[in-house]
Amino acid sequence: MSKKTGKKGLRVLAKAAAGLGLVAAACGGEIAYFYRRTMKRGQAKTDRTIKMAGTDWSQYMPLIEERKAAMLDRVHSDVWQTSFDNLKLHATYFPALAAGQEKKKIVICFHGYTSQGMSDYIGLSDYYQKRGFAMLLPDARAHGQSEGEYIGFGCLDRQDALGWIKWAIGELGEDTEILLHGTSMGAATLLMLSGLSLPEQVKGIVSDCGFTSPKEVFTHVLHSMYHLPAFPVIPGADLVNRRLAGYGMDECNAKREVEKATVPILFIHGGADTFVPCSMCDEIYEHCAAPKRKMIVPGAAHAESYYKDMENYERELTEFIKEVM
Repeated sequence: MSKKTGKKGLRVLAKAAAGLGLVAAACGGEIAYFYRRTMKRGQAKTDRTIKMAGTDWSQYMPLIEERKAAMLDRVHSDVWQTSFDNLKLHATYFPALAAGQEKKKIVICFHGYTSQGMSDYIGLSDYYQKRGFAMLLPDARAHGQSEGEYIGFGCLDRQDALGWIKWAIGELGEDTEILLHGTSMGAATLLMLSGLSLPEQVKGIVSDCGFTSPKEVFTHVLHSMYHLPAFPVIPGADLVNRRLAGYGMDECNAKREVEKATVPILFIHGGADTFVPCSMCDEIYEHCAAPKRKMIVPGAAHAESYYKDMENYERELTEFIKEVM
């Protein structure tokens, strides 16, 4: 090979290497951008989540504001616990309205992504408190008044949920009965929790629009809303998350965890949910080993099922509670 040919080959290799470097840098930038916007506190925005979910909440605001005022007028207090990884976690506690009742009942409610405890259950507060339930509304890690830099997406939050269950038993006594109700990320938290050994006081789980895993729901969002492939963003974000947050994005998957579930589960999902597709609910339901019920609300968008069909939602909830409690 001549020197001239050799130099030309080196130039080609140098250009190729530079090109690969640019591609790698671009991919790295894309991964970092996605990760910041989805996994980090302060970067994951509530208004962006609402926009992606596509639910029109304005039509329900008069009812929500009315129930919020009534809810805040009731006796309530701030409570705290320390997580397994030493974060200070916050919740709001509402004692049962009916004092001295025979059965001590509490519902622990887990909110969705970028929300907080006092937001997602304003509507249902009326239902639960009129039926003698105390209510505990935790702020998930990296949300509301709870500490944390990285969002747990159920994978870490299920351990926090165990802590709140223990708090409720300590507050109300060994003879209390506990219902767990989750929405979106909160529902995924409880479905992931269902595979663990739970105290006997936990009588049932309500999962409203829960997803399988952060990996699968974000893959869906990239495909359906941004028309982008999962690679390299999802694998890259998974590697970053393992290093920074301490868990993989498919390390804990609801459809695998419910195969070990023993506590009865009520699955609720909106038939028009484009953020967490209804097919995820069907998939998790099919894998569920515990006693189960399923309600699909036609025309309901993400987390809209209660407001879209309040009468049937409350009827289904009442029937489930009678069965398990």
